[in-house]
Amino acid sequence: MEQQRRAASLQTDTSSLRRRKDAGGRTTGKEQPKRRRENGNFMFRVFGFDWSDLSSWHRFVCLMNRPTDPAGLGVFRFLFGLLMVLDIPQERGMSYLDHKFLDGLDVCRFPLFNSLHPLPLDFMYLIYVIMLLGALGITLGCFYRLSCLMFLLPYWYVFFLDKTSWNNHSYLYGLIGFQLCLLNANRYWSVDGLLNPRKRNAHVPLWNYTLLRTQIFIVYFIAGVKKLDADWVEGYSMGTLSRHWLFDPFKLFLSEETTNIVIVHWGGLILDLTAGYLLFFDLTRPLALFFVSYFHCMNSQLFSIGMFSYTMLATSPLFCYPDWPRRLIAKLPSCLQCVLPHVQPPQESTACVYPARKGKASQPGLRQTLGAAFTVLYIMEQFFLPYSHFITQGYNNWTNGLYGYSWDMMVHSRSHQHVKITYKDGITGEVGYLNPGVFTQTRRWKDHADMLKQYAVCLQGLLGAYNISQPEIYFDIWVSINDRFQQRLFDPTVDIVKADWSPFRKTPWIKPLLVDLSPWRSKFEEVEKSLDNKTDVVFIADFPGLYLENFVSEDLGNTSIHILQGELNVEIVKEARNFTLREGDYMQLPAGEYHKVFTVSSGPSCYMYMYVNTTAVSLEQNLTRLQELKEKIENGSETSPLPPELQPIISGTVEDLDSTDPLVLTFLRRQKRMEEVERRRNATVLQRLERFFNKKYYIIRRSFLMSTIALRNLAVGRPSLEQLAKEVAFANTKYEDSLSTTERHDPVQDPNHVEL
Repeated sequence: MEQQRRAASLQTDTSSLRRRKDAGGRTTGKEQPKRRRENGNFMFRVFGFDWSDLSSWHRFVCLMNRPTDPAGLGVFRFLFGLLMVLDIPQERGMSYLDHKFLDGLDVCRFPLFNSLHPLPLDFMYLIYVIMLLGALGITLGCFYRLSCLMFLLPYWYVFFLDKTSWNNHSYLYGLIGFQLCLLNANRYWSVDGLLNPRKRNAHVPLWNYTLLRTQIFIVYFIAGVKKLDADWVEGYSMGTLSRHWLFDPFKLFLSEETTNIVIVHWGGLILDLTAGYLLFFDLTRPLALFFVSYFHCMNSQLFSIGMFSYTMLATSPLFCYPDWPRRLIAKLPSCLQCVLPHVQPPQESTACVYPARKGKASQPGLRQTLGAAFTVLYIMEQFFLPYSHFITQGYNNWTNGLYGYSWDMMVHSRSHQHVKITYKDGITGEVGYLNPGVFTQTRRWKDHADMLKQYAVCLQGLLGAYNISQPEIYFDIWVSINDRFQQRLFDPTVDIVKADWSPFRKTPWIKPLLVDLSPWRSKFEEVEKSLDNKTDVVFIADFPGLYLENFVSEDLGNTSIHILQGELNVEIVKEARNFTLREGDYMQLPAGEYHKVFTVSSGPSCYMYMYVNTTAVSLEQNLTRLQELKEKIENGSETSPLPPELQPIISGTVEDLDSTDPLVLTFLRRQKRMEEVERRRNATVLQRLERFFNKKYYIIRRSFLMSTIALRNLAVGRPSLEQLAKEVAFANTKYEDSLSTTERHDPVQDPNHVEL
């Protein structure tokens, strides 16, 4: 009888699935009040609720706790947990923790709070193992709340520990992990459901879906609003992206410039602004699913963003009817259904508020009220935070504050032309220079005042070991944002060690962005198009009273400076000569010497360097001649015997590296790279998949082995250094090491070649 009743109930629910929706635009089954079934008004048909549901707090709480199918939420929980299991060894950095947190390493770090420090290396591995086990527990829905905490607490600790790794998608993972801690995502397809009949296939409150759907809507919509920026609309933010092969189909009927502005910029803007809305409504959802899936698949190839593209793909089904997994499984053969999740209707749950039946209705309690209140407060906070930069003013460095929570994805592109770090001994007055990036493992400090302050204070402490007392640290950093002039980001005359910085006040030593000079970008395009492929150009803008000290390499044998606006004084340091230049003037600069460019006009000066790398041009000509010679010998048109020093261009190998012509070695290395590029371009799909999975395998392998070593060290102590070195060497095996001996030990292989 019970089975017959449930079967009848399932049939009734299935027939009503297409007619009734919840407040998230999704079906809720038989729990709709009779009045609503009868008067299907427009509001209810489109949004799944009536205005009367918002007429009082009590009605709103009932709406937010309306019973909803747990299937869609359970599948998302599984997918998110699985993606985090794959993400932790890669983007979270578990595979290279020993490089980043090696004990005793003199390195400057950039935590959110200066009092936050990494644990010893073995304990950092333990933290990551706990995070990984938490992600695995989320995937399986096993000890669900505990697993969420095991993932979430280490995740935010690692996130706060290093601001240089902050980005929007890493922030999103933390937010979703936080939400999953509060949701009933283990009510479907979970180990907890197998162990506890009350949790097995039980309804979840509607706010569980509302929270996640709104979060993803915010990701899309705010990213679109942030793209309502002149630089993005005019096509300057991602100006070179259209050169990627993924856009070749568009370039069959559009020029590269049109592809850049219409497809990359306008297309991205429209997609972000509309994706959340299109995913919500039944009529537009199929179209939205196609476009967002295509968009994220492209992003997975365009950018190195880990699991973000796949995570966003996993969020798309959240906008579908919550019972979509049941309907999908019900269409599969019965032999498969026995090993897949439930297709029976969900059972009732004490977490939900049910409508009136037989004159009685369940009433919301404290738990349901808190769930509704949290949903409202969380959504308000998420809409507010991307625009809270009037509070965190210390982070506003030509961008809108902390990049991690702004959702201003890809709005700004930067290039750095010149970075100089000067120190001055506070006692002796001795002046010296530091290699940019010394004592750091990142370059991101160059763009953020808060990190620059942390870096300067760190350098002050480390330079004491080099007999430099009370050092003053000065930074001269030149940045171009969205294809503008290269200009200073920070005041080079300010000692950053003593400089004032606060997260709640504007940073006084940040130089303003010269937005008035933005129209010059159209002139830049004209100049660049007029140049041959051997000549390069750099556009510079500087502030009155400051100067740029520059060195012209001997390789740049034809370097000149051209004045676009303002007045300059150019000093040739070695010759102690000065030249005054005004708009339209230019002069040649001697190679192998320093010069200083002073801005003496009342307003900003604008000028450009034009140069030819004569050494590179000569090298390219020589390599081209060797290539032509090789082709002549191969086709038989060259009959003269090759001298011994040129024999390797035919054989491809050399016996004595010391006696081989450097030009020949360079030629062979370039040939090796070209052959490798061609081999990969012509690789079959299976070969590419094999290489992809092999690389991932060795990353996960190293994570597992190094974690095992660390846990062993914590449990029984560290072995001898010799044994530890052998264990680490075994863990360090890479995919390239598994290739053939000839590929591994080729004497002309370029040691600086990095595979993409």
